[in-house]
Amino acid sequence: MPLLACLLLLVWTPLTAQVMKPKEVRELAKGGSDAIAQLVPLLKSPDINTRVEAVKAIVDIGTERSLTPLIEATRDSDAEMQIRAADGLVNFYLPGYVKTGLSAKLQRAGAAVKVKFTDVNDQVIDPYIQTRADVIEALGKLARGGISMESRANAARAVGVLRGRAAIPDLLESMKSKDSAVLYESLVAFQKIGDRGTAIQIRYLLRDLDEKVQIAALETTGILQSQDSLTDLIEALNRTESQKVRRAALTAIAMIPKESSRLIYNRFLTDKDDAMRAAAAEGLGRLKDPADRTALEKAYKEEGKALPRLSMAFALVATGQLDVSEFSPLQVLINTLNSKARQNVAYALLVELARDPKVRAPLYNAVSSGTKDEKIYLARILARSGDKDSLPSLEKVSHDTDADVAQEGVRALQNLRARL
Repeated sequence: MPLLACLLLLVWTPLTAQVMKPKEVRELAKGGSDAIAQLVPLLKSPDINTRVEAVKAIVDIGTERSLTPLIEATRDSDAEMQIRAADGLVNFYLPGYVKTGLSAKLQRAGAAVKVKFTDVNDQVIDPYIQTRADVIEALGKLARGGISMESRANAARAVGVLRGRAAIPDLLESMKSKDSAVLYESLVAFQKIGDRGTAIQIRYLLRDLDEKVQIAALETTGILQSQDSLTDLIEALNRTESQKVRRAALTAIAMIPKESSRLIYNRFLTDKDDAMRAAAAEGLGRLKDPADRTALEKAYKEEGKALPRLSMAFALVATGQLDVSEFSPLQVLINTLNSKARQNVAYALLVELARDPKVRAPLYNAVSSGTKDEKIYLARILARSGDKDSLPSLEKVSHDTDADVAQEGVRALQNLRARL
């Protein structure tokens, strides 16, 4: 072919058919947001390496202009492309997610994609952050019909991180695959979304043969406080030989306070297992009966392990012991916010307690004069459980002399105002 014809052919070859070296794509991406228009056609390249490098570049650019091409990339026929696109969508709303998400651990061997899910799945966007409807729609479709079970499970995780309530029907449909990873990630997503109506639709998983899935289903049922599933939870507690399942079942039962469960709580309050004693104490606390305080005080004084003692402190506060002194239950919970090993446990318990205005009152003093960690965690607690009366305290935190504390105060105000 004459040289001129070759040059003309090169000039008129559409970008969709281009094959570029990874280095060339990265060089092109240095143009930032303005380079997206040139990167988008590369998502249609016949060469998978070109497409992968293009989607990585668009994720790295990370502006709102990245969202539409990433949505398009979720429809790619390659699992790696779908995974990277889903993680990129989340990363826009939760910066840094791609460094911890599935795409960070992804390995490719030819056409095969190897991935490994971590059990740590606690990331979620702040309530004040609003996601585009088409992002949730794309992730829902991917969870339901991705090219691989890995890309489906990853999309289900992404829906949970973004609190994608609109994708609940897609997640329920995806669970028909009966793939354990998809089931597990969908269940955790339901926990984060918090729609109680989904609990009844996962009852069949309370007997799942995969212990990890069964435990996730038990936890989800408890978090969603499904009264209709209480009988199934009690059956799981009494039937299983697995101590992990027993713990999850009793914890879930304790999250659904019912007078008929009192015998169960009393039965396990002195159990030899730390987690069982903790769950039993929390169950009694949620009944909010001051008559239980005597038994709880005895258990609290005799308890030698930190975690069940925190649960007993929670129960005592929940049943009306609200004084704040050096060794009082409420002060113990506040002090534990300084413990790296147990601060998340104390945080979760205080989030629940702080829904009561009578408990919030002493917390306002603590958030004003506490340590750095106490101020940060109490600000988060008030953001989740506070009311209009919490605004002045959070305003004060937002002007703290410590920059980290002040930043947390601003964030807490945004979240509380969005919830109110």
